Amino acid sequence: MTHFFAVLLVVLAACLPAPVAAQPKAGPITIAAAADLKYVLDSLVTIFNRQHPQARATVVYGSSGKFYEQLSHDAPFDLFFSADSDYPRRLQQTGRTAGTPVPYALGRLVLWSKKLDPSLKGMNTLLAPPVQRIAIANPAHAPYGRKAEEVLRHYKLYDQIRPKLVLGENIGQTAQYAATGAADVGVLAYSLALSPELRRAGRFYLIPATAHTPLQQSYVVLKRAQGNATAREFAAFMASPVARQALKRYGFGL
Repeated sequence: MTHFFAVLLVVLAACLPAPVAAQPKAGPITIAAAADLKYVLDSLVTIFNRQHPQARATVVYGSSGKFYEQLSHDAPFDLFFSADSDYPRRLQQTGRTAGTPVPYALGRLVLWSKKLDPSLKGMNTLLAPPVQRIAIANPAHAPYGRKAEEVLRHYKLYDQIRPKLVLGENIGQTAQYAATGAADVGVLAYSLALSPELRRAGRFYLIPATAHTPLQQSYVVLKRAQGNATAREFAAFMASPVARQALKRYGFGL
């Protein structure tokens, strides 16, 4: 009899449906993004939210280095769009990501001014007598600041203009310094120079890409978003033709 019940239990167990793996749930996501992405990402998030009414993406902009420090202490973000690839890679190495970093664009730099036309003299604009303050992002934690310093050293201008440098907390604040006249010239992200506001307010010179090492920018899905389908959907959206065209329109290399 005991043998009969044992066989019966085995048969019944075989008839039970296999357990279904839990499906990721779609919930709201918060994105930490480098300030150079302000205009392009705002437009893309609007499109994404319209296409995904069941979930919502919001963005906080700032310095990539400052975000890295916050994320190293488990700040509540779901994705991190950095202005470089090093910060996302370092987060992966410390186990704070849900995957590997994904390159999404190459950044470019410009000289921008509301008072002068940098396209006339290029980098020599920085030596013009009216130029007393030059804004760059802080190289200590802003990838665009490090590239700006690289450019200045490439043209052997850094030592001459160093006393005139004004450091922005991030590339967005650097653009504000130039746009408000707090600086006579700014070394800005090309993506910001192409924004409607800065296009109207001043003129720029596109710095040759050969003047600095490539500024490859990457994003990464963070560990907090591991079970959130919205994060996965947003990552897929960034590879779509719509997103690629928007990045290209704002001057990013692909």
